[in-house]
Amino acid sequence: MTDIRIEQLRVPDTLDGEGAADFLRAVDVSRQVRVSTWGNDDLAYTGEELLALCHDPYEWYVMLVARVDGTIVGRAGIAMPLDDQTELAHVTLDVLPVAEGRGLGRRLLEAAETFVRGENRRVVVVETNHSAAELRAQLESGTDVELLHPATGVGALPLANRQARFAHNAGYRLERVEQFSSCALPFPESRAAALLESAAAAHGDEYAVHQWTDTCPDEWAVDVARLEQEGGAPAGEGSWDVARLREAEELSQSTGRRTLVTAAESRTTGRLVGYTSISVLGHRDDVVFQDDTVMEGGHRGRELGLRMKLANLELLRRTFPHAHAIYTWNAAEDTHLITINARMGFAAAGVTGQWRKSFDPEM
Repeated sequence: MTDIRIEQLRVPDTLDGEGAADFLRAVDVSRQVRVSTWGNDDLAYTGEELLALCHDPYEWYVMLVARVDGTIVGRAGIAMPLDDQTELAHVTLDVLPVAEGRGLGRRLLEAAETFVRGENRRVVVVETNHSAAELRAQLESGTDVELLHPATGVGALPLANRQARFAHNAGYRLERVEQFSSCALPFPESRAAALLESAAAAHGDEYAVHQWTDTCPDEWAVDVARLEQEGGAPAGEGSWDVARLREAEELSQSTGRRTLVTAAESRTTGRLVGYTSISVLGHRDDVVFQDDTVMEGGHRGRELGLRMKLANLELLRRTFPHAHAIYTWNAAEDTHLITINARMGFAAAGVTGQWRKSFDPEM
């Protein structure tokens, strides 16, 4: 008889300490799931990255695992914010493709829900990932396709999709759909030159560009905190100030991550009016991520975001020449940034669904 167990995994202090073997096995399960979804492991956590996440002072991270005859074949990562949004829990589910069809995902999710409810978390958020090729095949199947539309924004997921159907049947509501795109590196010089010429024609010399790596210079820290507060931080994350900016920088650096930032100063006011950032993983510098691009409202529509992104890619080329791809996520309704990314050569790789379930009837 097959022995199936769901249990909490002890997080080791180090990757060569007690319990490290099981932890690394869970890390590899996640890696294999992402290879199955995206065709590569670019988006998989390394052991070092996930271990740092487990020791994040702003988030309590718990891992449950599914064992079949003693072997870990699935996991649920539970992230619970500790300072803001303390009613929330974010759950990430991974089950090896060879182990699907045994109800392991359902059992992991039910165990995760039981755990978070015991910690007085009232809302669970789950993410599903869908490659562009998979969705295209389902949408072009030739049959009537029932679509699930998000509560906010645009986009849709077919109910016939296995992950979407799983989340829907588990009582989760599709909250939003994000577009996931990638761009091959190094960025072609000819493309960069043409785009820079277009940006210069749109705003001339009205702005000065400033760049830094990892730590914002003191002279710009107040402006960056203000921009983050006004347009960068998700709702509910609390107020941003210089102290919190420095804490975020220190935390990122403690995981080994590097952050490349390009900001734009208005020559008229002497204040920063926008910035964009790229993250480089601490334990592999061949894969990088386009993070926030934040802009004051009065300066949008003048290709300033394009100029900052191009300058940041040039900084990346000089600093991390081995990077072979850059990835980014955008809300499906954010057509402005999606259009900029398309002009730069980003290609749609798929979409991510954000699902929500509340244990409070009134929410």
